[in-house]
Amino acid sequence: MGKSAYAKPWQFLIAWVVILGIVGTLIGVNGIHSSSEMKIAGTESQKVLDQLTKELPEASGGQASIAFTVPKGERLDTPERLALIQKAIEDVYNVEYVINPAKLAAEAGLAAGSDPSQMGASAPQTAQGADTNQATPAEMPPYGPLMVNGMPVPGVLLSSDGSLALFQFQFTVQQASLPKSVPDAVIDAAMAAEQNNSGITAIPSDSLKSTPAIGSTEVIGLLVAAVVLIITLGSVVAAGLPLLTAIFGVAISIGGAFAFSKFIAINDITPILAVMIGLAVGIDYSLFIVNRQRRMILDQGLSAREAAGRAVGTAGSAVFFAGLTVIIALFGMLVIGIEFLSTMAIVAGVTVFVTVLLALTLLPALLGFVGERICSPKARTKANSSDRKTKQGFSIRWAKGTVKFRWFIIIGVIAVLGTAAIPVAKMELGIPSGASANLDTTARQSYDAISKGFGEGFNGPLLLVGEPKNGSDKFTPEKLGSLVQELQKHENVSLVSLIGVNKTGDMAIISLIPKTGPTDLATKDLVNDLRASDSSIAQNLDMKLGVTGFTAINIDMSSKLAEAFPLYVGIIVILSVIILLLVFRSIIVPIKATVGFILSILATFGLTTAVYQWGWMHSLFGFDTGGPLLSFMPILVTGILYGLAMDYQVFLVSSMRESYVHGHRGTESVVHGYDLASRIVLAAAVIMVSVFAGFIFAPDAMIKQIGFALAAGILIDAFIVRMTLVPAVMAVFGDKAWWLPKWLDRLLPNLDVEGDKLISALNAQDSSSGMKKKANKPA
Repeated sequence: MGKSAYAKPWQFLIAWVVILGIVGTLIGVNGIHSSSEMKIAGTESQKVLDQLTKELPEASGGQASIAFTVPKGERLDTPERLALIQKAIEDVYNVEYVINPAKLAAEAGLAAGSDPSQMGASAPQTAQGADTNQATPAEMPPYGPLMVNGMPVPGVLLSSDGSLALFQFQFTVQQASLPKSVPDAVIDAAMAAEQNNSGITAIPSDSLKSTPAIGSTEVIGLLVAAVVLIITLGSVVAAGLPLLTAIFGVAISIGGAFAFSKFIAINDITPILAVMIGLAVGIDYSLFIVNRQRRMILDQGLSAREAAGRAVGTAGSAVFFAGLTVIIALFGMLVIGIEFLSTMAIVAGVTVFVTVLLALTLLPALLGFVGERICSPKARTKANSSDRKTKQGFSIRWAKGTVKFRWFIIIGVIAVLGTAAIPVAKMELGIPSGASANLDTTARQSYDAISKGFGEGFNGPLLLVGEPKNGSDKFTPEKLGSLVQELQKHENVSLVSLIGVNKTGDMAIISLIPKTGPTDLATKDLVNDLRASDSSIAQNLDMKLGVTGFTAINIDMSSKLAEAFPLYVGIIVILSVIILLLVFRSIIVPIKATVGFILSILATFGLTTAVYQWGWMHSLFGFDTGGPLLSFMPILVTGILYGLAMDYQVFLVSSMRESYVHGHRGTESVVHGYDLASRIVLAAAVIMVSVFAGFIFAPDAMIKQIGFALAAGILIDAFIVRMTLVPAVMAVFGDKAWWLPKWLDRLLPNLDVEGDKLISALNAQDSSSGMKKKANKPA
């Protein structure tokens, strides 16, 4: 394949350009569709939400808020400012998909609730004859309704000092299902209150503002990768090929995902994740092949064409296997059965598959265009110099040092990584909220303003659904009042208000505001208390309660993913042992590699917890406040890091095995094999860390965490585990590292990952050709 692509480069290039054109055409026909929705079917909150959608659709939509503020010492309730706020609220209610409680109640022939302090999310009051004023808190809250002409403005609360008004409203659908123009229209309507130097500032909640997933810092990562490529390969031409191949692969993969996004739900993070992985593995895989071709040209004197074919047949074989390992690790996430996570895994896996195909086909075609220029005259002269052949490089000195001090290094690495892993015990999972957003963002300003004026709980209201245990019972006004009062008695409840009752009268919908914030552990305890079948509320009123809303959904999602994480790690460990057993035909090497990976992943999550949850060195990494870690990050990062860690394991340890097979024994095989592979593994790791690190400074908090975890994970696994711990452990076992029971040796297939059989056959062919030429030479 390598020789064919090299000889007919235009055919392969045109084929890939046509594929890219087809992808572009599909995007033009189907359009680009993505959403921020992350739901897990089967969780308690999702069941309640699905039930609400069926029984009372107008109460199942997403909630949002806008805070109106004025400078310290001033008040909002002046006639001029009240008029502007009232006009802004009316305009918001006129936006499509926004529920107008007064209008909806009028259509139903009912009176809307008159006291916004009892309305929570300001949803429509549809309870037949129910009295919402029974929700009076035990203590007077530091807020009340915003009054205009002696009448409360529906859905608006005013802080005790009059400097902050909170307007809460509801959509007819969840935010993820809203057209992108709706939040913009809502924000524009609210911002109109700032006109005419009114002194009013309108701050939309986090759910209304969309943060760009990536920024400009990702380009820095690519520039660092380019510099490393130039240093490693010795020329701009050679360095440009891996970059070009990787970018081409990302364009096809991301374009393909968007092309089918009309039929498959694509989360906003999915394409960014694919960009991360596509660039990293695309550059690395192409680097391995180009480097092998150059080595064959400079060390063996082969032509560029012959070297390209052999490089694809040997290093390309290893790339194929390495890519397959990453794909298997990613597709292992499908076992967990979480839809949005499965979509991420599939798109990322397809991206890796495309980059592997490009490395095996497009890359040799590009090498065909370059020809003999892949090695500059300076590189050829340097390769033939006697100094180069006798000079002992840093890699050999490092390998000899790790071999000599192997026990010190083993104990030291375990101690260092074990210490780094300690914060894992305190790791909290969730979805980043406005509480952890940067101070200069509207999301954080809105969160802080609402927390100061009304309490943190107003940033994450809960939606409750009450149903009598006896299916024939109906809700009476008295029973509704008792339910609201019982809920209000809970020590972590700030405000309870009735939203409505369904048409059959056997389901009540209630808004509940906790005292604690959306990501607080006390809020999670509150949700569990409300759901408990043996709670005092459930027993005293003989009913069952369901809890949903954005906060409850995030709690359930985090719990579900935390439960699935050990299962996935178990799958990865078993997978690791089996794959490495097949590759290295050894018992010790797979166990050693798997233990090393576990150390890497624990240390990675420990550092991520310390930085993003505890806030260590937050200013260095471009954020202000710590918070819970992204709930699906551990599973996602584990899968990706496993695949990439096994890449480095294969390229490094296979060189040691090759040295052992070719006659080097004991620690000599470790040092010799390390010298052959370490330089390229080092370059590949630096490139991958650079690409991932570029995403650490992205505007989106979720992308920040993923980028940091991947960069730290590669840094730890490649530099500390693979290039330091591995040679030390291999030196301890020596030749015994390659021991395999004879019965198992007969059962296992010989994968020949590095193409040894191909090299042997080609060498035999070269020897035979040389002997024939010598025999036919005239005397």
